[in-house]
Amino acid sequence: MNEQEFLAAYDPRAYPSVAVTVDVVALTIRDDALHLLLIRRGEAPFAGHWALPGGFVRPDEDLTAGARRELAEETGLGGEALRRVHLEQLGSYGAPERDPRMRVVSIAHLAFAPDLPDPAAGSDADEAIWLPVTALTSRQLAFDHGRIIDDALERARSKLEYTPLATRFLAAEFTISELRAVYETVWGHPLHAGNFHRKVLSVPGFVESTGASTERGGARGGPRARLYRAGDARLLHPALLRPAREETVR
Repeated sequence: MNEQEFLAAYDPRAYPSVAVTVDVVALTIRDDALHLLLIRRGEAPFAGHWALPGGFVRPDEDLTAGARRELAEETGLGGEALRRVHLEQLGSYGAPERDPRMRVVSIAHLAFAPDLPDPAAGSDADEAIWLPVTALTSRQLAFDHGRIIDDALERARSKLEYTPLATRFLAAEFTISELRAVYETVWGHPLHAGNFHRKVLSVPGFVESTGASTERGGARGGPRARLYRAGDARLLHPALLRPAREETVR
């Protein structure tokens, strides 16, 4: 039997059905706190529970396209704004009992960007909100989304150590103080301003000066702060370790 004959006779119904979904852990910083996008499910299963934006992958799209579509539907982002969002695969989740409807494998994605707009709930959701990560324990989550969120938060915190992705939480031009605030918010730890400033400028390609400064000094006066933009580095060497990890390395 040649390949054409094999495909003509092939019956996919001879095998158990397995569906593929995408779930998106979207993070942004609002009011100096790390926020996560959640929707409240309007339909069974888990009606009334909070969940990550996501859904079944359509036959004509790949995984990344499906994740971007779901994110756009829940945030209202589109065009250039959506392309500026950092999106990466987080992991696959396929426990047989994770979805009561059928065997469903989810490919979770991590997304983050600055100034994401207020969400707009899709057709299958009652509500969509940006929730502070610190308030997660107050919400009843659907499926295995609690585990996915835990994995995503650890991924985000660790990637800030060895990649320049913290700059993706900021506008195109930023101060070192604003960059430090991202690290403090995501890591949940205060950082020494002087040490942080020195470490950032010592990492080749992390940031580069724009040659400009802020229009005014800080809240207490003083000189205007220099403005920087993201450099061309893809990895930070040396890495910026979390305070707790610095102690274990020493």
